[in-house]
Amino acid sequence: MGNRVARDDYEWVYTDQPHADRRKEILAKYPEIKSLMSPDPRLKWIVCMMVAVQFLAFYLVKDLDWKWVLFWTYAFGSCVNHSMTLAIHEISHNSAFGNTRALWNRWFAIFANLPIGLPYSASFKRYHLDHHRYLGGDGIDVDIPTEFEGWFFCTRFRKFIWIILQPLFYAVRPLVINPKPISRLEIINLVIQFSFNVGLYYLWGAKPLVYMMAGSLLGMGLHPISGHFIAEHYMFLKGHETYSYYGSLNLLTFNVGYHNEHHDFPSIPGRRLPLVKKIAAEYYDDLPQYTSWVKVLYDFIMDDSLSPYSRVKRKLKGEVKQE
Repeated sequence: MGNRVARDDYEWVYTDQPHADRRKEILAKYPEIKSLMSPDPRLKWIVCMMVAVQFLAFYLVKDLDWKWVLFWTYAFGSCVNHSMTLAIHEISHNSAFGNTRALWNRWFAIFANLPIGLPYSASFKRYHLDHHRYLGGDGIDVDIPTEFEGWFFCTRFRKFIWIILQPLFYAVRPLVINPKPISRLEIINLVIQFSFNVGLYYLWGAKPLVYMMAGSLLGMGLHPISGHFIAEHYMFLKGHETYSYYGSLNLLTFNVGYHNEHHDFPSIPGRRLPLVKKIAAEYYDDLPQYTSWVKVLYDFIMDDSLSPYSRVKRKLKGEVKQE
């Protein structure tokens, strides 16, 4: 467990990300894909159902023994809360109400944020759009690990700890890499979430609060679904910076596994991404892909050539526009 990773820097490239050019080429050949670029009418109802399910779970765990609270936190709550974060990812692309009602999407994301416990939906929107526009951009894309992460988490055991602590690093990276002034919506998100958390504690006690908060932290740490954090952009094969996963966990994650397709067409809701792959199959079938997120986590930890440094990074040219 003490073997050190040989890599001591990111994979620096001097080319643009591949997604914009592939998008243009696919649209020229298959213009019917444009018809998929519209809101998903089912998304808002699915999100409301998930919020209602977690509210019911808060009520049901309030009288359980602590051992059962912790069991259901990992077995059920962590899955639902991680799925909810990916619903917020969908909403950040205006997939709930469309681009003409952008503010409706922002407010709906704050509502979807409630059972997660950690106020992040407003901030996620601002930084996630940068991730799409400037994939791997030095000093802009906060999905890229910091220098400290790459330097310190360089053994199998440390990589294991790093995966457990993923929620912490995702929270801290924006403040280190690309801090932005706090927006009005972020303050509103914080106040609403804090008020909800206090109200939940006052109404039903500490157990629902632990179920909610621990479920979010565990679900985004060492958990099968969290394999998508590693699978999406960590460079398992030289020259490839985005990877898709076509396994069954897409059913719980709004098809976030269709990640090449998502970066090629971020305005297409996750429910329709399999159609993109079906229509333009020759563009995706031969790209590197995964069948198991659990295996991705295992391989990342055990392969001594992989570390948080295993990311493609690029210096950006020209003016950078940020949210």
